[in-house]
Amino acid sequence: MPARDIIIDTDPGQDDAAAILLALASPEDINVLGITAVAGNVPLPLTQKNARSVCEFAGKVDVRVFAGCDAPMTRALVTAEHVHGKTGLDGPTLPDPKMPLQEKHGVDFIIETLRERPSGTVTLCPLGPLSNIATALTRAPDIAARIQEIVLMGGAYFEVGNITPAAEFNIYVDPEAADVVFKSGIKITVMPLDVTHKVLVTPERIKALRAVQTPVCDAMADMIDFFERFDTDKYGSSGAPLHDPCVTAYLIKPELFTGRHINVEIETRSELTLGMTVADWWGVTDRAPNAMFMGDVDAKGFFDLLTERLARL
Repeated sequence: MPARDIIIDTDPGQDDAAAILLALASPEDINVLGITAVAGNVPLPLTQKNARSVCEFAGKVDVRVFAGCDAPMTRALVTAEHVHGKTGLDGPTLPDPKMPLQEKHGVDFIIETLRERPSGTVTLCPLGPLSNIATALTRAPDIAARIQEIVLMGGAYFEVGNITPAAEFNIYVDPEAADVVFKSGIKITVMPLDVTHKVLVTPERIKALRAVQTPVCDAMADMIDFFERFDTDKYGSSGAPLHDPCVTAYLIKPELFTGRHINVEIETRSELTLGMTVADWWGVTDRAPNAMFMGDVDAKGFFDLLTERLARL
């Protein structure tokens, strides 16, 4: 099979960095047409810089990086420095990027790419709030029919929330954008906390990364060491969940994941449950299914893939 053409939409974030690196290390499976940065884990000036730093550190300076939306569609930005550190990539010290930021706005890049490429051949891979994707769909409704699939990290059902009792961070930051995306009629695959909390970076898995003895794997291990301090304290788990690489792992080995095609609605009005992904896992409503909502993952297979691919860089 030819490599799948994708656009990565991201707010790096240590786990975003892992997702980007996994994609860049897998050219036989994934062709990264470009990376669009969005405000989320940290503000846009840092997310676009971090995306370039990750690409440059991996030696992939030909990847085009675009800055997108600097705020949610209708709300003030909520960020997560308490998890990712003040830079978003705290842990290792990556050099400031020399590769340029593209002049074009990220949303314009998404729209133009989807119009220029053959219909049904481009997959969008959002790893952060859905502001860029929803803005593109709102400005250019014609692109919806041209998207092959949206594979996103966000939401939760059994694991409920990680930023509020009811909501996962990416959806909570811009629930109106998520609402647009889930109502778009586009084929959607969701990697919720229910899956990502099953791919825990245990000491043994970090040790396996360090054993590769390359700068990229060492930096990734350093990022995880920083990132996991928050989640291990919060959840009392043996390691931190590695959320975003689930998206790129799915594109490479979809057989690692299992889920259900169900209806998912986004709560946009409740003070208590704003940003909740109301997932009809048990089929108790008559609402039509609109998303493949993943529920389980082969964690060993996931980490074997991640380590093997990152070792290439």
